[in-house]
Amino acid sequence: MAVKLRLQRFGAKKRPYYRIVAADSKAPRDGRFIEIIGTYHPIEKDNILKIDEEKALNWLNNGAQPTDTVRSLLSRMGIMEKFAKRNKR
Repeated sequence: MAVKLRLQRFGAKKRPYYRIVAADSKAPRDGRFIEIIGTYHPIEKDNILKIDEEKALNWLNNGAQPTDTVRSLLSRMGIMEKFAKRNKR
């Protein structure tokens, strides 16, 4: 089972907010997921982004592949940098 870290869309038309989830790569975008890792509200003034760092690092260490958007969000939080440092050892 290939696991991806990706966005799951919620909210009304033109007012999206997203959950960052670990899901099977074959599951539909808004379908089944394994675990919620964080949330992202792009419409808010401050682009509210909350990610549980330990869960994200745990999934990355277990081989989960983030989508391009999730990778950029993780980079913004500094999680991808920490992941790279852990893997260099």
